[in-house]
Parts: sequence; C-alpha cells; structure tokens
Amino acid sequence: MGGLRRFRMAMLAGAVALSPAAVQADQFINILTGGTSGVYYPIGVALSKIYGEGIEGARTQVQSTKASVENLNLLQQGKGEFAIALGDSVKMAWEGNEEAGFKAPLSKLRGIAAAYPNYIQIAASADSGVKTLADLKGKSLSVGAAKSGTELNARAILAAAGMSYDDLAKTEYLPFAESVELLKNRQLDATLQSAGLGVASLKDLATSLPTSIVAVPADVVEKLGAPYVAATIPAGTYEGQAEDVPTAAVINFFLTHEDVSEETVYQMTKLLFENLPELVAAHKAAGAISLENAMQGMPLPLHPGAERYYREAGLIK
Repeated sequence: MGGLRRFRMAMLAGAVALSPAAVQADQFINILTGGTSGVYYPIGVALSKIYGEGIEGARTQVQSTKASVENLNLLQQGKGEFAIALGDSVKMAWEGNEEAGFKAPLSKLRGIAAAYPNYIQIAASADSGVKTLADLKGKSLSVGAAKSGTELNARAILAAAGMSYDDLAKTEYLPFAESVELLKNRQLDATLQSAGLGVASLKDLATSLPTSIVAVPADVVEKLGAPYVAATIPAGTYEGQAEDVPTAAVINFFLTHEDVSEETVYQMTKLLFENLPELVAAHKAAGAISLENAMQGMPLPLHPGAERYYREAGLIK
C-alpha cells in the first residue's frame, strides 16, 4: 500500500513538473546602458522597472557599461537582452568594421526602435581659451572611453574639421564623469561627450566653473554625412550658455538579438511606447522618442517581436 501511494505521488509530481506553468522559465532581461552619469543609464533604470512590472515572470537587471561598442559586442555574445547604442556604431557593428572595435559583422543584432538623438557636446573650461574646434589644436581633450561610441564620434568630428588626435597636446580616453573631474581640477582643457541634451556630467561642469560650449559648424556636419545631422544645443541648456550652439547629432537605437523570444521583444517594444512619460521623467532626452519615428534610419533588421508590434500599430502594412 505504501509503495502504491509513493508511486501515485511520484506520478503527480511528474505531472506538475511537466505542466506548462512549471516548464516556463522566468525571462531574464539584462539592460545594457552606459556610464552612470550619462543618459543611457537612467533610461535603462526606468525601462528595467517598466519591464519588471509589465512582463510576467521577468527578472530585470541594469548593467553600466562603456556604452555603444561594448553593448553591441555583449548583445552579439548573448550577454544582454536589450541595449542602447549610437547609430553610427550600430551601422559599423552590422558591417563588421574592425577599426571601430568589431572583429566581424555582428549578425545576431536586431532592431527594436529608434530612440533619441545624441548631441555632440564639446565643453571647455573658459580658462583654456578654447572657443572653436580649431582652438583644440595644442590642447588636451577627453574623447570618451576608448572604442566607445563617443570616441568614434570624436574621431569623425575631428577628421571632418581637418584634424586628428595628433593635433592635440594630449588625448584622454575617459568616461564623462571622470573627464569633468579632470576639468574641474585644471588637468584637462576640454571634453567631447556624445549624449542627450542636459547630460548630468556637463551640468555638473557648468555649475562648477565657467565653461564654453564649442560649436560644430554646419559645413563640418555636411562633411560627416549620414548618420550625422545638423542640430542645435538650445541656449540655457547649461549654466552660462547664453546662446544657441550649432552641433552634430546622431540617432540612438534600442536593440536586442535574434535569440530573444518574439513574445518578449513584442512586450518590450509595446511597453516602451506605452510608458514614454516614465522615460521622460527619468531623463528629458527621452522626450524625442516617438512611435511615428520608431523605424527611422534603422541600420539593421527589426526583430520579429518589434515587427509584430509595429504591424498592430499600423506602421507596417
């Protein structure tokens, strides 16, 4: 009798173990961002909360990284399910541009949506005397972490202006916050940061010491070409900035990889656009994200989950 009971219990346990609810594993969503003083990170934190609450069984995590290039390589390796990256970095990753940090085409990458533009923001201490791109010659400049999206932007901007790192007295490869600390300590003349408007690091800098925001003129932007576009840093974005400053901008993208399930990416895309106010509350740069522009300039194929949502929304016929 005891043996029969044990057999029945074992059969019942087996049935429970094989039930759909038991078989279904939790969905882990690692969100790849950037430095904590940039824009990617607070937006990633907001998305982590949205996805954790809105996707059944989801466990979320936010990972601070060196941003675009690292994020793209991590996605290809399956070490993240969602990432933010700059458009030019995404294009180079898809093509396998080795000089940009991609040893081979990152063929597993898939698109979710266009995000907001990154503005090329060059800030110099007033004491440095740097007021134009040409003034950077013979000065020290931080260009972001080596092989980061920001650093790729720095190379491109200087080249379009007829310059290179060789024209600088010193090139520092530092994240945003560390660059600002060196400027505050008079150990650096300028920093180039590719980020959303009102980035925390430059706000900190402008409130700490007199700062010049250096223009990237329209003719330089024209030489850069796509995916760069002419843009403006509005007056008052940073303390002491009395006038509009022309510059270049490049679109950021929300991305995933082909091995993330269609349903998960569908939910991530849907919740992203249904919760835009929460993203704007996390950082005002997110105010430029819109469903109408979701597929604009996407340099690689959309994930089927994102496609499904855009069909429902009427963006894909």
